[in-house]
Amino acid sequence: MAQLYGSRYGKADLLAHVGDISQVARIKPYRLVEGMEDGVLALDVTTGSGLDYTVLPGRGMDISAASYNGRSLAWRSATTDTHPAYFDHEGENGRGWLRAFYGGLVVTCGLTWAGGNAIENGQQYGLHGRISNLPATNVSWDGEWDGDDYVMTVRGKMRQATVFGENLQLTRTITSRLGEKRLFIHDVVENLGAKRTEHMMLYHINIGFPVVNDDARLLAPTLSATPRDAEAIKGKDRFTRFQAPEAGFQEQVYFHEFARSPDGRVTTAIVDETTPASDGGAPGIGVYCTYSPSELPRFIEWKMMDSGTYVVGMEPANCMVMGRPHDRSDGTLQFLEPGEKREYHVEIGVLAGPDEIAAQERACKAAIAAQTHGA
Repeated sequence: MAQLYGSRYGKADLLAHVGDISQVARIKPYRLVEGMEDGVLALDVTTGSGLDYTVLPGRGMDISAASYNGRSLAWRSATTDTHPAYFDHEGENGRGWLRAFYGGLVVTCGLTWAGGNAIENGQQYGLHGRISNLPATNVSWDGEWDGDDYVMTVRGKMRQATVFGENLQLTRTITSRLGEKRLFIHDVVENLGAKRTEHMMLYHINIGFPVVNDDARLLAPTLSATPRDAEAIKGKDRFTRFQAPEAGFQEQVYFHEFARSPDGRVTTAIVDETTPASDGGAPGIGVYCTYSPSELPRFIEWKMMDSGTYVVGMEPANCMVMGRPHDRSDGTLQFLEPGEKREYHVEIGVLAGPDEIAAQERACKAAIAAQTHGA
């Protein structure tokens, strides 16, 4: 049953109150117009819970804008939702990806390359790979009743392929339920080619103002957090704490090792207990992500407090972010054999109010205690 506006509704009861289900929940398709966005297919998903988000089939089935009760959850850059026709993967010494990085709630990095740009075997590979700039095919969207639950689903396929090289397909399904303030991403990556192929996958989850502010913090079951470089070492004592925007701030990156919950998964969140509720309720808001380390064994925190680029990235991944040569030499680079499939599951949602934030903090502490005691 759907939890809506403080009450619970079954299918028959809810349909008696509305002329059409789109009155409370829907998936609305359209194309962006003007500028470098022109032609990008977009789908607005309204969940009825206060969580609204935009899927871009024209940009790798990633999630662009997202809000809860009218408040933005994701950081948005000045590039806008650039059409993939403008993507220059090798441009600017392999950093052309940044000219199409709109931020957004989820940007996928991969499929054969994620992390820093570098030259390997004489070939320039750009920052974070190609997948987020590939438009989807076989796109579909629908909402249907499953008993008393109304389920909204968006699907699409992206093919990353080249002659003499990789032939990988990503099939993505994004699901939300009426009245729930969360979404589920289910990805299947398949090697459709005849060659063993490198496979790197990273979910760039970009949380911004007003969730990120000088009272916000990272809430996670962290056992250790390793600074990437000298700049990160400067802030190692405050890797969970954020600050007001600071012009000229240099990004700080940390590699986390987590304790797992009893079901084997990990949940991290960006939270702020002081943010007033837009509906007049108790203060506090957060955005969480839940995933399985058996699928995504790495987690990268991207702390960027610069003016305008004011964002914290939660990044579960199957790789590091120093580029493919690093993972290859480290012996951690993953591969897909011909015909092999790899599945990933990521849940993203909202923590609303002090009780939900406190419950998540207790879960983090319990996971750390259980693992520490077990050790």
